[in-house]
Amino acid sequence: MSAEPSAELRLYNSLTRAVEAFRPRVDKKVGLYACGPTVYNHAHIGNFRSFLYGDLLRRVLRHFGFDVTSVMNFTDVDDKTIRGSRAAGESLRIFTDRYIAEFRRDMETLNLLPQDVQPRATDHVPEMIALIGRLVEKGLAYASGDGSVYFRVAALPDYGKLSRLDKEGLKPGARVAQDEYQKETFGDFALWKAWSPDDGDVAWESPWGKGRPGWHIECSAMAMHYLGEELDLHCGGIDLLFPHHENEIAQSEGATGRPFARCWGHSAHLLVDGQKMSKSLGNLFTVRDVEAKGYTGRELRYVLIKAHYRQSLNFTWDELAAARVALSRIDNWIVRWKALPASALTAALPVGAAFLNAFSEALADDLNISGALGHLFDFVHETNRLMDKGEPVPDLPAIWEKVDAVLGLGIRTAEVPPEIAALGAERLAARAAKDWKKSDALRQQLDALGWSVRDSAKGQELVRK
Repeated sequence: MSAEPSAELRLYNSLTRAVEAFRPRVDKKVGLYACGPTVYNHAHIGNFRSFLYGDLLRRVLRHFGFDVTSVMNFTDVDDKTIRGSRAAGESLRIFTDRYIAEFRRDMETLNLLPQDVQPRATDHVPEMIALIGRLVEKGLAYASGDGSVYFRVAALPDYGKLSRLDKEGLKPGARVAQDEYQKETFGDFALWKAWSPDDGDVAWESPWGKGRPGWHIECSAMAMHYLGEELDLHCGGIDLLFPHHENEIAQSEGATGRPFARCWGHSAHLLVDGQKMSKSLGNLFTVRDVEAKGYTGRELRYVLIKAHYRQSLNFTWDELAAARVALSRIDNWIVRWKALPASALTAALPVGAAFLNAFSEALADDLNISGALGHLFDFVHETNRLMDKGEPVPDLPAIWEKVDAVLGLGIRTAEVPPEIAALGAERLAARAAKDWKKSDALRQQLDALGWSVRDSAKGQELVRK
């Protein structure tokens, strides 16, 4: 079960607008950068749709035998974090520490793989200053009268190549100082922001005076510091494509003269009941909100990864309920094969290899996760049928280990409580005595207590619903 899939991995590249064979600069070694959270509040489930796309991407790359070095940053200095820390009466570090810890807790709840490196922007300001300096030396950036430094967009002929920007309305020198701005706003963007009283004690010394980095330069500096000047993959939510990723390309390629990332990946928006998430609509949910409704991180993970990452996903509470049912099918299947004797597992059965090939082929097609899940549930049905008949099955533990390394769903099994086991034994005795009325009554009693009864060739099974 350790052999790599034979299919070639193909990914959609937002830069070329095409699905392409994925080929990193160095064979089987991948440098992956994902834009992380701005740590001024709890991340919401729309954010986690993007982060789970990055997690699935990493897992699929490893499934196909790639050695992945993953970096995802924390934006811990920008307009929002400074406003939040000042409103809370806390230092920027203490304020952002809290939300970094909360984000890591949510990562564990949703079973995201730990990053190889997860840097904070505030720990890499010297690298940002050095990168800005390179741009100033090349004439691609300039200092304004107040000590801010702006990127000169008009000096880069291919600015806008990622977003297919229509630059007809571009006005050289039209400066945009804030970190967050409207996507239709075209203009020179801030690389370094001169200190203002609103920044409080958040400031660093630079050749242009006291100030702080702009949002866009942070990711370029951290990505290149850990992964080099050319990345294999850069991913994030579609909302980051312009201006953030466009500006990353401009400042990185402007400084180095080399392509910044070979492949760009973007996940689509998450809707809630068909509407865009917003505080005003009261539909902006966090992981904690989902848990408060009685659902698990595992169920939320399933909902957020089950649709193709480039398709908008509509989140509803009914979807979570459906995820619980789908996961129970997998769990009940796992319970069955965990109870099988080793002699019932036959590694060479064609049905196992055929499933793994189909599963991998779906993933190779630009992370077609819905197709991969469809093959999984067909395989669950087929092997359940084999177990019902008492026939040998493939090496299901080894197959599940390989599959779950991609899905990250884990195993949720439940021991049968003594009182449930006693009712099951009583039902078996009733069936042996051909007391069908009592047997049916006990089945209904077990059902009311949340347990299904399955009769098969191997006997009675009690499965938590």
